[in-house]
Amino acid sequence: MPNIRQTLLIAATPEHIYDALTTSGGLSAWWTPNVQAIPEPGTIASFPFANGYVKRMQIENLTPAQTVQWKCIEGDHEWIGTTILFTLVQNDNAALLETNPEIRGQIEQNPAPAATMLHFHQDDWGDYTATFAECSYTWGQFLRSLKLYCETGKGKPWPGQHSI
Repeated sequence: MPNIRQTLLIAATPEHIYDALTTSGGLSAWWTPNVQAIPEPGTIASFPFANGYVKRMQIENLTPAQTVQWKCIEGDHEWIGTTILFTLVQNDNAALLETNPEIRGQIEQNPAPAATMLHFHQDDWGDYTATFAECSYTWGQFLRSLKLYCETGKGKPWPGQHSI
């Protein structure tokens, strides 16, 4: 099965990023406005978009400042059943570079001596389709929005995620 993977460096604490990934206000600031979420396993988070379209995620696992895991239970048929996982790892830049040499460019552009690396997964897609490709690209835009929100206080949630 195909899976979406993204890794990015965010110059913010894991606690701040975790809050952005688990609270209604945080999620609304970087993904889509008017999110309804309670940061407790077993609850359902609602992510409204245009024309009544809503994605709903069951909160599967929360480990403060470390992991957030959702299971899509409503949305585009290709999303249903996919698992979304955010993993946070904080360290100084040298240690992050030693264990993750592929992020050298991100570390070189990080103004802080330490940062949090976010590993993003959306697993269990049925096939490589046009929707899969578009979602992979758009997740990159939304994760950029998350980074902006955590570093500057202002994200680019839907429908502005593709704007410069």
